[in-house]
Amino acid sequence: MEAGPSGTQASPVTRSVAGPARHPATVANVTAEQTHAPRLTSLSPGAGCACKLPLAKLEQLFAGLQGAPAMGPAAGDLLVGAAEGDDAAVLRLDDERALVLTTDFFTPIVDDPGDWGRIAAANALSDVYAMGGRPLFAVNLAAWPGEGLDLAILGQVLRGGAEVAAQAGCFVAGGHTIDDPVPKYGLAVTGLADPARLMTIDRATPGDQLILTKAIGTGVVATALKHGQAPEDVITAAVASMTLLNAGASQAALQAGVIAATDVTGFGLLGHLHRMLAASQTAARIHAASVPLLPGAAELAAAGFISGGTRANTERMRGFAAVDPAVPAEVAVLLHDAQTSGGLLLAAPPAGAPALLDALRAQGLPAALIGDIVAGASGHVDVYPARSE
Repeated sequence: MEAGPSGTQASPVTRSVAGPARHPATVANVTAEQTHAPRLTSLSPGAGCACKLPLAKLEQLFAGLQGAPAMGPAAGDLLVGAAEGDDAAVLRLDDERALVLTTDFFTPIVDDPGDWGRIAAANALSDVYAMGGRPLFAVNLAAWPGEGLDLAILGQVLRGGAEVAAQAGCFVAGGHTIDDPVPKYGLAVTGLADPARLMTIDRATPGDQLILTKAIGTGVVATALKHGQAPEDVITAAVASMTLLNAGASQAALQAGVIAATDVTGFGLLGHLHRMLAASQTAARIHAASVPLLPGAAELAAAGFISGGTRANTERMRGFAAVDPAVPAEVAVLLHDAQTSGGLLLAAPPAGAPALLDALRAQGLPAALIGDIVAGASGHVDVYPARSE
């Protein structure tokens, strides 16, 4: 439900992560006279969750909305609301049932319309899983050029989204579409959860073990793809990760007694961890060598395929993330990389962490123990090269 960083501008010749990109992206002109469909990723200056507004701007926006009607802290049956800044809103129906509500949509992250639909749907559904819920039904959210881009392509996007929703046991019941020169697609999702077994971002405690359920690197892959520089096998691996539902990971976490979790999307691994730590008044240690990376991601980061969203994440985390100079530069980039449909970041009780890790890996997930929660300055993350024995 939370928004994320914006912009996808990169140069394949620079490895710097500081400062804004210098050249503006432009939206391609699509005319009815074109004899073939354009690359979807050419139609937007951003891609996937990297097209969202930066965290720093959102924090400023919501600070100005304090006291606005109906946007105050959760109270009564509203268990999680806007003020909590969690992955989804939660409304208690009774002692055993709570509704989980979220929405997410973004511009094309890949050129295959069906894959874009599948990725966007999996990404939207992930917020429900991050809260410990299961999706019930959803409605489509779509923006499409009224002229010049075949409506049949939108049909392929919607079909892809419906396929993933069906995998989740989630009905797609209509939706809303507007005329827009930049295509966008996603879902508004309603789920159901046990109010006594919610996973939220504000309950991480010192000693908890941090487990990440998917590899990171989708942002650099998407940026390289947009520039026509991503190898096909790297794209295939990234799409497979982004279309994989977090349903099994969520169930395993609930069974292990996890009560603090989030999903890793536009703010990057360190950004989403920071939000969890700030809400929980704790700090964390991360071991960079333990963080799973998508195939080819490190090489693309080293080549300079860094999105504007990732640059914004890096700026936002200055003063909150202390990255050891021994951490490779490309890995440091990936720790801030703006993800789309990433995995769950779980703060697991230490006694149950080994069994949870085994259960996740038994599902075929590249789950890894990447660090731990510690007492310290609220929201601070220390990143070390590797775990010391």
